[in-house]
Amino acid sequence: MHKEFLTHYSHSLGKDMNMMIYGHAGAPFLVFPTQDGMCHQMEDFGIVDLVSDYIENGQIQLFVVDTNDIESWSLRDGNKLWRAKRQEEYYHYIVDQVVPLIHEYNPLLPFTMGMSLGANHAAISFLRRPELFSGMLSLSGLFDTDYFFDGFMNSALYDSSPERFLPNMPADHPYIDLYNQKKIIFCVGQGAWEEDGVRTLRFLQSVFESKKIHAWCDFWGYDVNHDWPWWFKQIRYFLPFLLSDQPFPVSWD
Repeated sequence: MHKEFLTHYSHSLGKDMNMMIYGHAGAPFLVFPTQDGMCHQMEDFGIVDLVSDYIENGQIQLFVVDTNDIESWSLRDGNKLWRAKRQEEYYHYIVDQVVPLIHEYNPLLPFTMGMSLGANHAAISFLRRPELFSGMLSLSGLFDTDYFFDGFMNSALYDSSPERFLPNMPADHPYIDLYNQKKIIFCVGQGAWEEDGVRTLRFLQSVFESKKIHAWCDFWGYDVNHDWPWWFKQIRYFLPFLLSDQPFPVSWD
């Protein structure tokens, strides 16, 4: 398996950031670690081994980035204006620098993917710039900015809050047609530590339905916890749907 470690300078964040690349060809996946995680996490926790058959067969290529959560979502006692600014700067690092870097290795539009807070980053990146991506896989996200920012909101944080900007999207917004050309998957369990994820995805599902956005929102069983063993199963379950031409089991028409 091809494996490569990169360090490069982020102009928007003003510091060095790292990336791990796994694989030589196939559909590119921009992978966000869980909260505060770094680019080695997918290998350390077994995700790379989990999909090694797809990687070695040239079906997928993983580009795993560092997070900057410790300066934004996780810094609960920090200045909220600064935290929101750092999240916006991280978003611009992703779309302005990481996506072009991926294209130096792979000409295809990447999918975004993440679990837990990484699922939020995957959704934020895709939903804000769907023209840059083939689709997204969001596992166990929690789409409630108030949960992290205690009710604070400004224009920068609004742009990273799908639960705020999607309801306000006009019915004729060009992104809606663009979303429906892509593959959008949200999944959450209904077991331990998934209560807020279920609550917020139910809300997003209602927004997708009202806007006629064909997002697959899948709610797994009451034994499905917010934890790695279930994310392993979900990744193996959803990968064939992302990589094939088979239709998703959703339509709001």
